[in-house]
Amino acid sequence: MVVRYWLVVGAACFSSLAAVGQQQPIAYVPTEGVTVSGSLEVVNGKATIGNNGSVTAGDKTADITLARGGELRLCASTTIHLTRDKSVVPTTGEDSTALMLALDRGALEAHYKTGSYSDVLLTPDLRILVSGPGDADLKLRVNQKGDTCIDNHGDNAPYITVTSQFEGGVYRVKPNQRVLFEHGSLDQVVDDEPEPCGCPPAAPVAIASANGKPVGGPSSTPADTAFPLAESEGLKPPPPPPSQPVVPAGTPHVQVEAPLTYNGAAPNQPTEAPAATPPAPSAVASAAPPAEEPPAKKPAGSGGFFHHIGHFFARLFGHG
Repeated sequence: MVVRYWLVVGAACFSSLAAVGQQQPIAYVPTEGVTVSGSLEVVNGKATIGNNGSVTAGDKTADITLARGGELRLCASTTIHLTRDKSVVPTTGEDSTALMLALDRGALEAHYKTGSYSDVLLTPDLRILVSGPGDADLKLRVNQKGDTCIDNHGDNAPYITVTSQFEGGVYRVKPNQRVLFEHGSLDQVVDDEPEPCGCPPAAPVAIASANGKPVGGPSSTPADTAFPLAESEGLKPPPPPPSQPVVPAGTPHVQVEAPLTYNGAAPNQPTEAPAATPPAPSAVASAAPPAEEPPAKKPAGSGGFFHHIGHFFARLFGHG
C-alpha cells in the first residue's frame, strides 16, 4: 500500500512538471545589455521567460518579443515585471494568454494585437486595463514623483481604462489621446499632455567633415578634432584669436620696410619719411643718380658720435 501510494504521488508530480514544461512561454529577450531574472531559460544569448520574469534594461532600449505576437520596447534603465494573469483561465491557443505587467519607474512602449482577454499594466498608483479588440500602440512613462503619462496612439487603438489603486473613479484614455496623471492621481489629470510618453529619442552624434572625410566622432583622437564639433555645428562661436603671436621661437613673423634718409646739411635734425608707395621697377631702373651736394662745413670740435655717423652715411650715398 505504501509503495503504491508513493507511485501514485510520483506519477502526479511528473504529470504536473510535464505540463509546466509544455506550457507556452510568455516572452523572449536578448541577454546582451539587460538583466533578467525569474522563471526563464537562457540559450545562445536569448532568455526565454516562462510563467514570470523581470527584465531591466541597461543604457539602451531593450526589445522584448511576446510569444503570442508583438513586442515591448523597454526604455533604458527601466525594470518591468512580466507574468501571466492568473485570474484568467486560459484556453488552447496563444491568443488566450493574458499578461500582467508591473512598472515601478521608467518607460516602455507596447506594440501588439490585443487578444481575447485584457492585459493589465500596474504602476505604484494606477491599474491600467488594455482591452481588445484593437492594435495596441501604447506608450507609458512613470517618473519618481508618480506622474504617469499614457499615450494610446492609433485610430484602431484598444479600449483603455485607468483606475486608482487607492482612490475611486475610472478614467478612459481614448484613441489618439495622451494623458498625464499628476502624482498618479485621477483627480489631477492633464488630458492633452504635450510631452511624449515613451522612450526618449537617441541623441545624434554630430560629425564634422573636411574634404569629404569625417572628422571627430567617438573614435577620434585629439589630433583629429582640431576644430571642435560644437563650433562646426554652430553651437558656440569660435574662440577669440590669441593676443600674442603663436609662432616658433626664432621665426620672424613681422617684416617692416622703412626708408632711411639723411640730410648732410642738418645731420642732427630728424626728417619725415616719404610716402610708403614704392616706385615702379622701371622707374627705379631709369632713375638718374642724385646730384651731388657740396659738403657741409664741419664745425670745429665735431669729432663725436654723430660726426662718425654722418661720415658713414655720406660715404654710403656717395658724398664727399
